[in-house]
Amino acid sequence: MKDITRQTFLHQLTGLSAAVAVYPLIAWKTDEQADDGFYQKVIQANTKEVDKLRQTFATDIADIRRRLGFDLANLSAAFCEPGSPYYRKAELIPVMEKIIRFLVTKQQADGTLDFGNLASPPDTAFILEPLCTTATILKTADLPSLTDVKTLLKQFILKAGEALRTGGVHTPNHRWVISAALAKINALFPNPGYVRRIDEWLSEGIFIDKEGHYLERSMIYSEVIDRCLITMAHLLKRPKLLEPVRRNLQMTYFYLEPNGDLVTNDSRRQDQFMTVNCLPYYHDYRFMAIQDANPEFAAIARYIETVKGFDERINNDLLAYFLETPLYKQPLPTPKAPPVNFEKFFRETNLVRIRRNDTTTTLFGGVDFPFIVASGRSTSPNFFAFRKGEAILNYMRLSTSFFSTGYFHSQGITYAQGEYVLHQKIDAPYYQPLPDKYKLASGNYAHTPSTDGRFWNKMDFGHRPQSNIKTIETRIGVREKDGANELRFSVKGAAGVQVTIELCFNVGGQVSGLKKIDGTADSYFLNGESGRYTFGKDTIQFGPGLFKHTKITGLEGEVYSSHFGSLKTDGIHVYLTAVTPFEHTFRIG
Repeated sequence: MKDITRQTFLHQLTGLSAAVAVYPLIAWKTDEQADDGFYQKVIQANTKEVDKLRQTFATDIADIRRRLGFDLANLSAAFCEPGSPYYRKAELIPVMEKIIRFLVTKQQADGTLDFGNLASPPDTAFILEPLCTTATILKTADLPSLTDVKTLLKQFILKAGEALRTGGVHTPNHRWVISAALAKINALFPNPGYVRRIDEWLSEGIFIDKEGHYLERSMIYSEVIDRCLITMAHLLKRPKLLEPVRRNLQMTYFYLEPNGDLVTNDSRRQDQFMTVNCLPYYHDYRFMAIQDANPEFAAIARYIETVKGFDERINNDLLAYFLETPLYKQPLPTPKAPPVNFEKFFRETNLVRIRRNDTTTTLFGGVDFPFIVASGRSTSPNFFAFRKGEAILNYMRLSTSFFSTGYFHSQGITYAQGEYVLHQKIDAPYYQPLPDKYKLASGNYAHTPSTDGRFWNKMDFGHRPQSNIKTIETRIGVREKDGANELRFSVKGAAGVQVTIELCFNVGGQVSGLKKIDGTADSYFLNGESGRYTFGKDTIQFGPGLFKHTKITGLEGEVYSSHFGSLKTDGIHVYLTAVTPFEHTFRIG
């Protein structure tokens, strides 16, 4: 493995999309002044948000939504911040009362709300986060005019607190969402029962592997867990709860793309097929940068401030956090550049990240076997991705027509002599009659999966002798070479099997050197020596091509097609096609 080297953090900002502002490096060297100016921007963002909220709540509230909690927190922050033009403005009080009164009327007898899921303790916990923030902020304003708002808030929070103290969860992160909400309630209205329930959940253990992944391996839910652990550590005075947060944030940086996207190939949740942004991590990096005087976390926090959407999605809500937890308002330590040249092999999830300034490569070969399509399991067929500035190859996939087994899913990744190897071997048998001792006169045999995992039926497959076994073996070697990637494909075993290699580039770019596929909007064959994909000033070149057949549909295999499912995404799709046995060396850079 190559050693990680440190480069100036300015390089990280090179090649960002035009929509991403470049934060000037010199501003990081005057951190206290920068934070003074930044806080004024936080107040301004809150003011704009409150301007909109006054118009929004001029009409009746139609639906329960989590955002209502943040709306109330933002209104309370404006009311209590002396630097805000809305400071102690009476016109905000009826709006605050309208929101909390609506939530009280929608609260179930057990204290929960029906949104997201029915009578859901975890979803109720999510909205309690900003509602408790509101109650904390309003404690600083001892005004008779706020009595009704505070009374309704207390009523809602305490009733919901009982639901959280006794209610259950669905997913791993829900345990910590509920625990963090209970910690917030306890800070407002102390109750040993809340802490006992938190300890009951914590006694199960907070799993984090040695590389920094939580159980769900999800960029969405890892951020949720980080924030929950920060809340509990801060309010319960349990600094040990910050250790998994540090480890996860250290790992998350290596999943960060130059434009602010996060790699999600190895997630076990829905984001494995989504584009996820780093913006929500701002709170966590800022808190931990200040808490630990961590200069690299400070640099990442400063970087996130430059990412598209920061003002609309993060800054508009920050004032409430700053007022609730003064540590957020403290100056960041002087930033220090994280590495922008690195090669990291995450062996726990079989994911590789290679970054050379504004060029990145991602390899993935760690789906959960046996292969089952379900939430909570890693199933992504995206084994390779490549970014060169603004030019983005979202993914590369490989599929065969071998008994409709669908996309290639590597059985791990190995590394030797500068090459990463992805590999899969599939055996597809035919089945002989059951031995006499397993035969049933009723014919009502066990409902079992076929041994190759393609389908289920009441044929007791596990007890049947197999014959005519066919095999296909796929090997993909990936080597970084001269600033590009060389991929060596080998698919052997059964002869005459169609193989399709699929590349999906980001929407909005331009391609050349390809053959347009009739009847499609943005699909092409690569049948020549090379193709090009250009977005803005950046170009990815790739080739040589292969064109031996025209199969580009049904690539997902029988697991998906039996339920009319598809994994095809938006983008510019380019196909190489071959027939086994074949070997092919492909270069992209």
